Amino acid sequence: MNRVNKITIRPRPLLSSPDFFFFFPRYAAEILARRGVQSEQELELKLKHLLAPHLKGLSTAIEIIDQAIETQKKIVIVGDYDADGATSTTLMVLALTEMGAEVCYLVPDRFKYGYGLTPKIADLAFERFQPDLLITVDNGISSHAGVERAQAHGMQVIITDHHLTTKEIPQAEAVVNPNQLGCEFPSKALAGVGVAFYVLANLSRYREKQGKSTAKMVQYLDLVALGTYADVATLDYNNRILVDAGLKRIQQQQCRAGISALLDIAGRQASQLKASDLGFVLGPRLNAAGRMESMEIGIECLLAPDLATAYPLAEQLNQLNIERRQVEGQMKQDALVELEKLNLNQHDLPAALILFEEHWHQGVIGIVAGRLKEQFHRPSIVFAADEDGLHLKGSARSIEGIHIRDVIEQVAEQYPHIVSHFGGHAAAAGLTIAKTHFTEFQQVFTALISSMDEALFQAVLWTDGVLPTEDLQLATVDYLQNLSPWGQKFPAPIFEGHFQVGDYRWLKEVHLKLNLILDNGQRVDAIAFNALDRFDFDPTKSHVHLVYELDKNEFNSNVSVQFKVAHLQSV
Repeated sequence: MNRVNKITIRPRPLLSSPDFFFFFPRYAAEILARRGVQSEQELELKLKHLLAPHLKGLSTAIEIIDQAIETQKKIVIVGDYDADGATSTTLMVLALTEMGAEVCYLVPDRFKYGYGLTPKIADLAFERFQPDLLITVDNGISSHAGVERAQAHGMQVIITDHHLTTKEIPQAEAVVNPNQLGCEFPSKALAGVGVAFYVLANLSRYREKQGKSTAKMVQYLDLVALGTYADVATLDYNNRILVDAGLKRIQQQQCRAGISALLDIAGRQASQLKASDLGFVLGPRLNAAGRMESMEIGIECLLAPDLATAYPLAEQLNQLNIERRQVEGQMKQDALVELEKLNLNQHDLPAALILFEEHWHQGVIGIVAGRLKEQFHRPSIVFAADEDGLHLKGSARSIEGIHIRDVIEQVAEQYPHIVSHFGGHAAAAGLTIAKTHFTEFQQVFTALISSMDEALFQAVLWTDGVLPTEDLQLATVDYLQNLSPWGQKFPAPIFEGHFQVGDYRWLKEVHLKLNLILDNGQRVDAIAFNALDRFDFDPTKSHVHLVYELDKNEFNSNVSVQFKVAHLQSV
């Protein structure tokens, strides 16, 4: 079986006009136009430009929380077990405590209780804390039964969430979610932590007007940036402002002790941090807690008041992340062996990859599904056995153009006996099915996907075209960095070009280091990580076609331009 799906390389279409950016270098004007930026104003990432808080249910939520603080009612936060859930929970606990609230938190054990505010979680919250008010963060929009149970225990319930729903919302005292029906908030891309931030910032403003205790919300933007980026939220203008503000606080070391400790253990300098590091350095270490053990470790690390408290917890998170990587690597190998057994090639890959092994780890199935989706450019669902022995928990990841949650909903509606629970977004979703129905689900789901437009299954690598030779310099790297943060739906610039190979060597037998000769005789290094598994490099050929990111290489105090290779073909 071919290791990778054949890729078509195309320049990104221009979504606005480069002429909007007359005073910018041409390459920068085109990059911005390809991302649909329409004015220089959209590059001014100041907090004063944040969208006004026109969120349905917000004013009711604020009044209820304000009353709870004033009357010293006990508040419990019910979070979620990923980085968005952890940062949202931490944010709520810290800001409400600062305002004088009596607040505690609960994060469901994903393996015992599954996702969201279930009746069992409502019972647990009652048994453990006897709260008066329950606030969900990053979950709850589908938790009808859980809300009812919490209310039966005498709690008021406020839901703060960002997940999609097409159904009626639960009968909570207040629901704040930009994606609920009838909410006119212009950005639907807020992460759970973004919604929590809006609630708290406006609660603080409401209390300030009444001369009550408030919270200084700016100090928590590091948490908002981390949760937003790690949740792969679309970086629209509003989210870019939030991420940029939080990132700057981390760079200036004005961040939570837990974030500083995680960076130190990862060997990263805060001052050099990029937005992508939130997703690829901090996010995985935080997520490892929820995947491998309990997200409480992650939340306690973020809540830690000083480095001495945070450091042992950060070390624990780092260790869990190492374990997570080992488990993930093994599961991916197992999955590839299963696919090999099917004796597939590029032409008869099924429309969807749906896999299950009895011994797979529930906490890692999402990552493995993501890796398969990347490698084969197919919607992928990976299942693991649930603790009850009767069900399978699945994690789904999708390709551009296929809304995976909607497809699962279609299966659930047509075959209600197969899917018992599901939820999620266009690109990622989770579901529970009966173990006995695995094969039926596999067939039904694959049939639905295979009826879709064939063009969707052709992987396209979109580039920002050819960067002129005179712009292949350090100044360009710095200029592009100043236009960041880059991320979901606002991708980092990526270029293509044909280059002469001057020299090459293999590093650790898997990474390929190239020395390229440019048209003007200048030499530039290029690094292709894991090239042995990803690309067909032919050393007998003198040229390569590359798709690459422009980067810096710092070695022995020397700084030079380096290409970070995303695709390579010998020509």
